[in-house]
Amino acid sequence: MSDDAVFLALANPVRRRLLELLSEGPRTAGDLAGQFDLSRPAVAEHLQVLRRAELVADEPVGRQRRYHLTAAPLEQLSDWLHPFERFWRERLRALADTIEGEESP
Repeated sequence: MSDDAVFLALANPVRRRLLELLSEGPRTAGDLAGQFDLSRPAVAEHLQVLRRAELVADEPVGRQRRYHLTAAPLEQLSDWLHPFERFWRERLRALADTIEGEESP
């Protein structure tokens, strides 16, 4: 799956929340839909986007579908983001230096 598909899937707050819920363990589509003030078809559409981006997988369990998180695309995203971490660290270090400088008498 392309990084673009993963980024597009993660761009939506509902889909990010679905991933957070699934990080706690597998859940049925109905259980996931119950966590939102959205219709079941709307949540199903978000789950479909996550499936196409290969961020979640589903399996039939009786008459229900159980969704679970698939970590591989997130690992690839982490690998891509890793070189940028130094910029965040530098900014956080500068912020900490500024705060410490203000606290000193």
